[in-house]
Amino acid sequence: MNLVHSSGWLEYFVGGRNAGFFAPAIENTKLLLVSAINCYEVYKRIAEQRDENAAMRAVAAMQEGIVVGVSPDLAILAARLALEVKLPMADSVILATARTHRATLWTQDSDFAKLAGVKYVAKR
Repeated sequence: MNLVHSSGWLEYFVGGRNAGFFAPAIENTKLLLVSAINCYEVYKRIAEQRDENAAMRAVAAMQEGIVVGVSPDLAILAARLALEVKLPMADSVILATARTHRATLWTQDSDFAKLAGVKYVAKR
C-alpha cells in the first residue's frame, strides 16, 4: 500500500519537477491510501491558489484511492508519533495512517526524510 503526503499530491497536480516521482503511487489506485487530512490540506491549498472548483476536482481524484478517516485510536497513535518524531498534527496523522496500514509514505517534506517506511525525494 502507498500513501502520498499532501506535498506530493500538490506536486503531482501542478505537474511540478517531482510529479513523476509521485505518479506511480498516485496512479495505482488499487494500492493507494488517502488520509482525510490529505483531502483537507490539498483542498485548502488549491482553493487558496486557484478556486473551489479546481479544489473539488483534485479531492475527487484523490478519492479514487481508499480514503481513511481519523479514528480515536489513530489520533492517539498520531499524538504519540508527534511527540516522538516532533511532527505537527497533520503530518503525524498522515504518518500514523501510513504506519497503521503498513503503507509506504511518499513525500518531499524533509521532516520525513530519515523515517522508516518513507520514500523521500528532495523538493526541487
